[in-house]
Amino acid sequence: MICGKRKKSRLESQEQQRQLAAPPGAKLSPHRAFKKLGLTDDEDIKVMLKGSLLWKIKGRQQQKQRLHRLQEDGMTIWFETRFKRGHSKHVFSILHIESVREGYQSEGLRKYGGSFPEPQCFTIVFRGKRKNLDLAAQTMEEAQQWVRGLTKLMGRAEAMSQREKLEHWIHDILQRADKNKDNKMSFKEIKNMLRMINIDMNDIYAYRLFKECDKSNNDRLEEHEIEEFCTRLMARPELEDIFYRYSGKDCVLSAEELREFLRDQGEEASLQRARDIIQLYELNEKARQHDLMMLDGFTMYLLSSAGSILNQAHTRIYQDMSQPLCHYFISSSHNTYLTDNQIGGASSTEAYIRALMKGCRCVELDCWEGSNGEPVIYHGHTLTSKILFRDAIESIRDYAFKHSAYPLILSLENHCGLEQQSTMARHMKTILGDMLLTQPLDGDSPKQLPSPEQLKWKILVKGKKLPKDKSDPERVSFTSSPEEETEEDEDEKSTNSLQEIKPLQAKDATQISRELSDVVVYCRSVPFQSLSHALHHQQPMEMSSFSERKARKLIKESGNLFVRYNVRHLSRIYPLGLKMNSSNYNPQEMWNAGCQLVALNFQTPGVEMDLNDGRFLVNGCCGYVLKPAWLRHSQSAFDPESPRRSTGQRPIALTIKVITAQQLPKLNKEKNSSIVDPFVRVEIHGIPTDCSRKQTEYRLNNGFNPCWNETLTFQVRVPELALVRFVVEDYDTTSSNDFVGQFTLPLPSLKEGYRHIHLLSKDGTSLSPATLFVHVKCKKM
Repeated sequence: MICGKRKKSRLESQEQQRQLAAPPGAKLSPHRAFKKLGLTDDEDIKVMLKGSLLWKIKGRQQQKQRLHRLQEDGMTIWFETRFKRGHSKHVFSILHIESVREGYQSEGLRKYGGSFPEPQCFTIVFRGKRKNLDLAAQTMEEAQQWVRGLTKLMGRAEAMSQREKLEHWIHDILQRADKNKDNKMSFKEIKNMLRMINIDMNDIYAYRLFKECDKSNNDRLEEHEIEEFCTRLMARPELEDIFYRYSGKDCVLSAEELREFLRDQGEEASLQRARDIIQLYELNEKARQHDLMMLDGFTMYLLSSAGSILNQAHTRIYQDMSQPLCHYFISSSHNTYLTDNQIGGASSTEAYIRALMKGCRCVELDCWEGSNGEPVIYHGHTLTSKILFRDAIESIRDYAFKHSAYPLILSLENHCGLEQQSTMARHMKTILGDMLLTQPLDGDSPKQLPSPEQLKWKILVKGKKLPKDKSDPERVSFTSSPEEETEEDEDEKSTNSLQEIKPLQAKDATQISRELSDVVVYCRSVPFQSLSHALHHQQPMEMSSFSERKARKLIKESGNLFVRYNVRHLSRIYPLGLKMNSSNYNPQEMWNAGCQLVALNFQTPGVEMDLNDGRFLVNGCCGYVLKPAWLRHSQSAFDPESPRRSTGQRPIALTIKVITAQQLPKLNKEKNSSIVDPFVRVEIHGIPTDCSRKQTEYRLNNGFNPCWNETLTFQVRVPELALVRFVVEDYDTTSSNDFVGQFTLPLPSLKEGYRHIHLLSKDGTSLSPATLFVHVKCKKM
């Protein structure tokens, strides 16, 4: 059943308002769809609507010509795949496209596109883990028309309001439910549509609603009747209650009444701010002219970014970027080159591009001896494929600063001999040019690391550094103490069971080429002996790497000393090599100790990557987040295992009322009978004493508008470090619950009041228009 019932007086009130406000559109005609997009007469869009035969390029022998066509909703691309026994039709949404590249700008086209002229080729890059779509048109002009058209549609999609996304979603559902394509909906088709949108509505209630909307009384809903049905279906009783609470008897919000709501939300509550919101979100022109807001406008405001649980001021660079590098958490990737697991997965330059476009600021390059004098990158002693070091550096050059202007660190794991080490250095200098930092900024060894602001647009290399005073530097050996735990040692342990694999022979990497040494400046890898030794003798430009096991041991046994170490030095944490499926460790426990370069397998989705994405969601997604003040003080008394309040933390009581959810995705679209039984879990990830999770009851057979109205409370001792993760799952009595969607953000960036949470999929892509609606309250203890 639908959550809640609308009172008769409110139905009458909304009927009166409908004279001023048009209802949300459901079935858009082609003209209306493109008029809304502002692309009615665009020549490129006309070509896409007509359709083009494009070759899909997948391999040397896998080149298939398919018809690709833009659908009438202006937001979906249709294409057909033919098989020996028939054919199947597929679609993908413009909303799922991340970028479009012209020419040979993908690994696939560089390898296999040679039979087509470069100007005829282009690549569609999707969000999440979906593979690129490499295409070739019949002419250069046609390729350019598709590139320009897709770019325009992507720009328009990016600017879509939540209302427009909802209209698009409804249009897509109706198109699929209208089996005979007559632009009319029988009750059977309506029932099918309800199952598509994840709701198991009582037949009697559904039929009554159907008949109320069937004004023509012919047992078919036509365009405006379908709109009326969808309008009633999407009623938000919980928003109506809030709206009428502030608007009073006239059922219209004045600027003064909206200001009162903003004050209760903890927002800026000036009269001018209230008027600005009305002008931006109110849908009816007459209401706007009188500084009034009706229910639809109020709903659009709460569904917009301004009504999001994420503080929008934190989506820009808002932190001090002039402190030493070691004072920031830095988004870091492990085995960056892999697209899958570390035993047999593919290595690809595309993996570097995806990591960089997610804001990653430290990527890893595992370098091994290659043929023809060219070093290669792959996961040694395994079946992973190989890519040229040179190709990886070219991709890094092209994408290093497209997402973030702040410094990028190349973490080299070197298994090459002297000759190919020198080749690596030459490639970096030649390809990266002035972007590569080869000298300290002030010419001398600094007393502290430079800041992200000072290092903007620069690429730093992390690796071993030769002493300056050796006459034959190329023969200097780097020896390790028995206690040192290196990345190479860990990786060796992971492959003991793979004796049949014959890897490329690694050269003696304890000898370092002077050329490679010279490109290492601020990130000099040194063996770690002990915290006391490092605190007294290690220079700011020297850093060590720790396996997750070693870091965990240091935190448990010497938490405060490790915190102090991380105040002055960079530390890189990496997953144990024993994890053959490239699973990740919990990054939160490393951040608790102030570790900066907490490296994760970006190709492995899950809770750990959700936390990483949440940590770096703020500060403009630039990949650098300033650590709390007590993790930056050289005499810090903070111990993540047993924090004392006197060290500067301010505990809070967090109250979250989970109210409703909207338009949750179906988990099995092939089975219309599969309706989710959703529940919401709220997780706190922080220091050990703060970690907690609580959940609501599940709601049977309703993923469209489930209603909970359940309050969950938490006490958080160190909110500055905490992340809040909202998870929706499908309850199952016989097996593990299925993931539906999630959203993670830092607790200090969480807004109070009534808020919408825009859910993300397992790989971090948007599940729009799926949302949670909650009320948040934070109180200092």
